[in-house]
Amino acid sequence: MNEVFPFALDPERRPQIGLVVLKSDETIERDFRDLLPREIELLVTRVPAGDELTLENLTEIRNHLSQAVSLFPTGVDFASLAYACTSGSATLGIGQVERLLRATATTRAVSNPLSALLAACKALRVRRLGILSPYSQPVSDKLASCLEGYGLQVPVCGSFAVPHEAMVVRIDAGSILFGAAALARKARVDALFLSCTNLRTLGLLERIEAQVGLPVLSSNQVLAWHMMQQAGVVPQGPGRLFALSPFAEASA
Repeated sequence: MNEVFPFALDPERRPQIGLVVLKSDETIERDFRDLLPREIELLVTRVPAGDELTLENLTEIRNHLSQAVSLFPTGVDFASLAYACTSGSATLGIGQVERLLRATATTRAVSNPLSALLAACKALRVRRLGILSPYSQPVSDKLASCLEGYGLQVPVCGSFAVPHEAMVVRIDAGSILFGAAALARKARVDALFLSCTNLRTLGLLERIEAQVGLPVLSSNQVLAWHMMQQAGVVPQGPGRLFALSPFAEASA
């Protein structure tokens, strides 16, 4: 006969943040675990996504987003919950992303790389933004037009025009360094944005900032910064963004 032992429940709960990550993304979980302090717990779920980087595939994800969110543990009360796709957030729109996230989850705040980027640009007083992305022309144009709709100017935009999502994570550091430097020379901008949560940029940000003399932002960097502030934790990480005073203009 098994003996039954009494137990007590730990009343202490660390703040929890949640990420809804594309099936194909191999980068963001590693970056977040490098950036987040120990006092924040990270929970992750995956959403189906097509292999090709097209507006049609990015739009289709809306049919699966709430279901992916429902796979988080029952009863979690998130400090912040995010859809971790930059181009997908631009394609669906910030409002629709928030509605889909909140449909099947309890969370005090929501985010996505687009909202986080807008908050970061506000904090850094960025008005003119150069964008480097791996996307096709239609997807790049959608991102740029979305940002312009929120009042930013995008005078220069460059892309690797990668056709398949699985290739993005394999774009090497030299390619990213070259592309960023070329964009900085091409037009007068206040900052550069390296777009895509699957692009391996986190370890390059300070190197590029030193090279071009501008703030350099990335999808994973701005999203982690934004979500940490939403969770009430002082952000720490690479680049001029994290060097700002804590909780500087975090809302967008």
